[in-house]
Amino acid sequence: MSIKPTTTDLEWTELDQRAVDTARVLAADAVQKVGNGHPGTAMSLAPAAYTLFQKVMRHDPADADWVGRDRFVLSAGHSSLTLYTQLYLAGFGLELDDLKSFRTWGSKTPGHPEYGHTTGVETTTGPLGQGVANAVGMAMAARYERGLFDPEAPEGESPFDHFIYCIAGDGCLQEGISAEASSLAGHQKLGNLILLWDDNHISIEGDTETAVSEDTVKRYEAYGWHVQRVEPQENGDLDPAAIYQAIQKAKAVTDRPSFIAMRSIIAWPAPNAQNTEAAHGSALGDDEVAATKRVLGFDPEQTFEVSDEVITHTRKALERGQAARAVWEKAYQQWRDNNPERAAEYDRIAKGELPKGWEEKIPVFEVGKGVATRAASGKVLQALGGVVPELWGGSADLAGSNNTTIDKTSSFLPADNPLPEADPYGRTIHFGIREHAMAAEMNGIALHGNTRIYGGTFLVFSDYMRNAVRLSALMHLPVTYVWTHDSIGLGEDGPTHQPVEHLASLRAIPGLNVVRPADANETAIAWREILKRWTKEFGKGQPHGLALTRQGVPTYEPNDDAAKGGYVLFEAEGGDAEVILIATGSEVHVAVEAREQLQGAGVPTRVVSMPSVEWFEQQDQGYRDSVLPPSVKARVAVEAGIGLTWHKYVGDAGRIVSLEHFGASADGKVLFREFGFTAENVAAAARESIAAAQR
Repeated sequence: MSIKPTTTDLEWTELDQRAVDTARVLAADAVQKVGNGHPGTAMSLAPAAYTLFQKVMRHDPADADWVGRDRFVLSAGHSSLTLYTQLYLAGFGLELDDLKSFRTWGSKTPGHPEYGHTTGVETTTGPLGQGVANAVGMAMAARYERGLFDPEAPEGESPFDHFIYCIAGDGCLQEGISAEASSLAGHQKLGNLILLWDDNHISIEGDTETAVSEDTVKRYEAYGWHVQRVEPQENGDLDPAAIYQAIQKAKAVTDRPSFIAMRSIIAWPAPNAQNTEAAHGSALGDDEVAATKRVLGFDPEQTFEVSDEVITHTRKALERGQAARAVWEKAYQQWRDNNPERAAEYDRIAKGELPKGWEEKIPVFEVGKGVATRAASGKVLQALGGVVPELWGGSADLAGSNNTTIDKTSSFLPADNPLPEADPYGRTIHFGIREHAMAAEMNGIALHGNTRIYGGTFLVFSDYMRNAVRLSALMHLPVTYVWTHDSIGLGEDGPTHQPVEHLASLRAIPGLNVVRPADANETAIAWREILKRWTKEFGKGQPHGLALTRQGVPTYEPNDDAAKGGYVLFEAEGGDAEVILIATGSEVHVAVEAREQLQGAGVPTRVVSMPSVEWFEQQDQGYRDSVLPPSVKARVAVEAGIGLTWHKYVGDAGRIVSLEHFGASADGKVLFREFGFTAENVAAAARESIAAAQR
């Protein structure tokens, strides 16, 4: 099959123009009805969005998840009506009542598009620039997917070839994340990515001359993109024919991503509101909406006016989708017939299943030996690499420190890259020093489907990534963040690199599972549990953040209960526990040493390792009570970060050995001693807690 363009001629009828204008008045009416929203961009972008959904993209509105579809990302998520009106017109499941309930409780049309909430929405957008990075990730995933299943097919001839389209606004391109992502896309030569820029010169504060004077087109040329500029028609409206032709040219350029700058007038053709900042984020007002309808030939007395002729015309997208699907299915079946082993692998991955015997490949580490959990994680990844081909990832230029290189001989890079390990379908991603974009690209990769992604950097730099991590959780995406150098234990690099508030801050994100293993074997069990949670039997996915040590820590006997988030690592001896020591990560061995001191003094002491508070909270009450018996009031939590997480677990009589200030530049062992992370200090805190519990 071919996805290459066959014509630059656009068939455009009066009904097409009427449908575009219908989308405009629907956007104006929807915002006017609810009293808030962003009408202007949806009005001016209607020709571009309509051209994509009705004339360009390969999709089937009857099956929005069809694997052979092109993807569409609205990075300018505030203009959600740009997308909603096209989903309605094309027949994706939205109806007129859904547009009437825009931005209201329980509607399918929230203020910004939400993945999993509205059929046809490929990603949750709103924070500007995130969608650009999502689209880059989708384009990367499409290439890797092709490498898994159909690498020998001629360019454009595989059922796994498709395009990623993204519409971005001025705000998207001002945000740094889009620069990071666009730079990587140019370097990767992602010829399946087409970005349309709505160059309307307006932001909330007015004309973009307030903040921007660069030549954005030249910037994208410098990134290595193929660039075009589309000028508006004489009346100021976007030109569908010019946009269509630009897209066809872009599709023909397969060795670079494409950037199409569309000069538009916001809120066109509203007589008084067009080209104003007010039209960006406010309802136009009844008089202006009526005036706009008169300009477009609509009845100003009617609202949400859609003629039968228009909806009949636009719903033909269902027929075109069915026809496109039939062509694709034929090519897909031919591929299956010619590649039975790859087809079986595809079926397994598409079902969310893992290959047989994968768990047996996970290493078990020697007890007693000091191993950094980052090193253990690297060994697990390398062991899994040979049996889980859909698993891939890399680092934000810290692979040597993060231990995230799954295959040193295979780098995800375009074929003409000079590095010897370069492979367009390579296993190891070099995200570059672009943490924020990396996280959002990982979201895009997960959203695309059929691969499993991880990415690493230092824990302290999760701050750069936070907005994208939050969106991972909001969308329930099974991405894995590998955050190393997880405490003051990293030592001499000092307080700028030593995370203090980060563990508690990340645990505050609903739906993000933070996992801080105590040793090498807990790390292996954590990876095993993360992969298990990728499978579809668990329902919606959740992102995970592994927090791993730079320094070596003692290795204990493996205990499968680590997958429950918290478990008894060492039981009290000589009677029921008088005190419970709860610890995570590199502080677990400190708690173990404190237990030895307390036991030696005749104090029965239990040590609980709690690698994941979130996993622990997902267990039933009976299990949680068996680990932390309510009758034992004397408790000490130990973690080299702020103590915010632990108050609920230690109670009124409890004590927390934490770090409520920034670190310093010195050897990690010195810092642990100076800041109180010693067995002696933990034992003293235990005695205080015992005394408090007896009062």
